[in-house]
Amino acid sequence: MNPLQFHPNRPFDLIAIGRLCIDLNANEINRPMEETRTFTKYVGGSPANIAIGSARLGQKTGFIGKVANDQMGRFITDYLEKNGIDTTGVKIDHTGAVTGLAFTEIKSPEDCSILMYRDNVADLKLHPSDVDEQYIKQSKALLVSGTALAKSPSREAVFLALEYAVKHDVTVFFDLDYRPYTWTDEAETAVYYNLAAEKCDVIIGTREEFDMMEKLLHVKESDDHYTASRWFSYRAKLVVIKHGGSGSIAYTKDGAVHRSGIFRTQVLKTFGAGDSYASAFIYGLMKGKEVSEAMKWGSASASIVISRHSCSDAMPTWEELEQYMETAVYEPV
Repeated sequence: MNPLQFHPNRPFDLIAIGRLCIDLNANEINRPMEETRTFTKYVGGSPANIAIGSARLGQKTGFIGKVANDQMGRFITDYLEKNGIDTTGVKIDHTGAVTGLAFTEIKSPEDCSILMYRDNVADLKLHPSDVDEQYIKQSKALLVSGTALAKSPSREAVFLALEYAVKHDVTVFFDLDYRPYTWTDEAETAVYYNLAAEKCDVIIGTREEFDMMEKLLHVKESDDHYTASRWFSYRAKLVVIKHGGSGSIAYTKDGAVHRSGIFRTQVLKTFGAGDSYASAFIYGLMKGKEVSEAMKWGSASASIVISRHSCSDAMPTWEELEQYMETAVYEPV
């Protein structure tokens, strides 16, 4: 069963809001960053990656965000437009803020890390006045990423976008995307994550991310069933909890449980898996597929991206995804 319904006649399938930055992925793999000399530049940021993945799959996608008034900001906007993403909602910062940078380290397929530069970044300067109610009203779905809640005024801009989405019956997907280094402390993080999640129809995150949100409640022995049932008392219709190599579990409000396995692949790096999973999973749901089938699409997309060097550039087209699912080895759980 698919518990979601989308307005069929709106011009946008999905509008994402939040982080737009630059990924600098190490070219010299299997070595620490101290020994890495060259990097390849890509557009990055979880909501950006998901929007790009959605556009590659054929969805009409838009973005609400803010970029620096510099070469990197123009690179991001140009890349989005070349990938068919509407940038009407992408504003230019004029305060001197800079573009966030993420340097990646690939010591091995199992040992990858990210070094972030997030001081005075343009994406967190997104202001409530930059959020257009009529723009959100034109979309079937809104994607919110947790990192955008880390600082004001971006935090308030996201909550305004959520209000507009609820008002106009826009389905809201919340990708938790918890990055500890962006936040002051876990208590602050948990407060704003919980407040945002109350307004969302679909919540997607790792077990560790949900654990962070529940620390505020002093939950001693949480489990997936508890987590899902808690959010069903608000707006949520679907809660997806990811367990890495063990696959993912989705819970629906009617009590159904759906499990998804993984597609075996030659892993290059681990980052990008969550974003690629989300883009294909959301696409499947919006195409009316059963939850378990949409999860399988998400797993296939994640498997493709972790075998490639980039995140955004690696997002598959529908033809690539379909062919991969026909030939790759799927391991159910």
